[in-house]
Amino acid sequence: MRLAGLVAVGAIALVGAAPVALKNVAGGRWEVSRSATGHGATRVCVADPAMLAQFEHRGGSCTRVILSDRAAETIIHYTCQGGDFGRTKVTVITPRSLRLETQGISSGLPFSYQLHARRVGNC
Repeated sequence: MRLAGLVAVGAIALVGAAPVALKNVAGGRWEVSRSATGHGATRVCVADPAMLAQFEHRGGSCTRVILSDRAAETIIHYTCQGGDFGRTKVTVITPRSLRLETQGISSGLPFSYQLHARRVGNC
């Protein structure tokens, strides 16, 4: 199934609207790694924590749509220029700790992995 053609009934555009699940999560400096221990973390600075949902395409020009939004979990689909896209389930462990399960297409190749993000301070 190709996710780029996915149309969700009741999807919410993420223009100016923050997901409910991320309402208590602040932007700032985050350490993002594939390991829950934080080993090999990449540090990123984001004003909006919803930007972590497109970690594979960070810095890319992408549009995001909220597919599902609950108290501690949101699913965000994003589409970028050049045909790249992804879908990420963001689970809020605490306001300073997130789990990101992401998959999609990057540079014509599929990706699928889990990330752990930890807020470590302000930018």
